[in-house]
Amino acid sequence: MDQISTSTAWNAIMTSLMAGQTRENQLGAQLSSGYVASDLKGYGANAETLSAMQAANTQVSGYITQTQLVGGQLAAQDTALQQVASSASAIRNAVGNAVATGDGSTLMSALQAAFQSVIGGLNTTYNGQYLFSGGQSNTQPVAAKTLADLTAAPSLASVFQNGQFTATAQIDPNTTISTGVLADQVGTPLFTVLQNIEAFDQGPNGPFSGTLTAAQSSFLTSQLATLGAVGAGLNDVVAQNGQAQSQVDSTQTNLTNQQTMLSGFIGDLADANLAEASVNLQQAQLSMQATGQVLLALKSSSLLNLLSATPIG
Repeated sequence: MDQISTSTAWNAIMTSLMAGQTRENQLGAQLSSGYVASDLKGYGANAETLSAMQAANTQVSGYITQTQLVGGQLAAQDTALQQVASSASAIRNAVGNAVATGDGSTLMSALQAAFQSVIGGLNTTYNGQYLFSGGQSNTQPVAAKTLADLTAAPSLASVFQNGQFTATAQIDPNTTISTGVLADQVGTPLFTVLQNIEAFDQGPNGPFSGTLTAAQSSFLTSQLATLGAVGAGLNDVVAQNGQAQSQVDSTQTNLTNQQTMLSGFIGDLADANLAEASVNLQQAQLSMQATGQVLLALKSSSLLNLLSATPIG
């Protein structure tokens, strides 16, 4: 005897068919996108965890970008500060050589050349802005061009045009470092010595044009000790900048490791297993075909079909 299909059977088959279609669409989307779902709803119980990890990853990415920018600035500052420190050493050597040989004929030209190098270092730009300007990034921090400008200026402070803002940078959620260096703080001690030497050269005991007099030799000897202290101070500034560089580099490495770890966790939750999805899609398609066959069988066994097939009379 033929079994007649019922509405319950039809509903069950249609429900199965729609569920299978949904499953097939999901698996197809996973294969095409590479992700488990297109929105957080599709991750179910993992949605909150995934959202938190994505937020943390975004924050870490922001700090990595910050450390890259700060690292570039500190590297440029290191080059400039090394130039200033090296020029200060050249100034001390020139004065020392003059005292040692008793000859000052080339002293002032050597000091002028080294002074130009110091000015170049303090007026260094990075990304179009002056590094040591103290917030006045479009203003050249050192206005002097020659040693004569130091003695002609109304005050040594007027030679510097930088502001007093010392920049800081937050390089991770818990660490803020000072990155700003001011031209006047770096240059004033050295400029003071050069101003003294230039004034002496232009005064009654100058110029330094040949064999040093006793007064000239005594004066230059007194400046050597000061230049030694100035050089040590500049080396300290270079070292402090270097320490900031090391801290930024270390932080950047830690942040990159964190990002790698977070990306792995996010991938575990969000990335689809393409091989598994492909197999599941094939199974879903087979299941849909089987459901279709059942649907056809139910259609042929409906009461309407049986009645239409029964002879009348």
